[in-house]
Amino acid sequence: MTNEIDIPSEPRAAVDALANHLTATADRPVPPATNRWLGEAEAVARDATSDDLDTPTRRKRVRQVATLLESADKTDDAVADRHIEAAIECCQVALADE
Repeated sequence: MTNEIDIPSEPRAAVDALANHLTATADRPVPPATNRWLGEAEAVARDATSDDLDTPTRRKRVRQVATLLESADKTDDAVADRHIEAAIECCQVALADE
């Protein structure tokens, strides 16, 4: 994986990308304590991609993901860390107009 990851500029697309980045960390060698934070963040992000959510609820889910990611430590895995950084950037895009 390169350091060049495209972050969508449209909020709804950023939510989908957020979930995909967190899913990508699942198979990486991440310490168990950090993996718990990432697993919970992934579950909430997947929920945020649901088509039947209204915008305020989707934003709430993205804020929850951002909070969970703030609590996660570095993984000592460059690929996982880059996916986490990209997920954080996706949160910023999704919440930009708040």
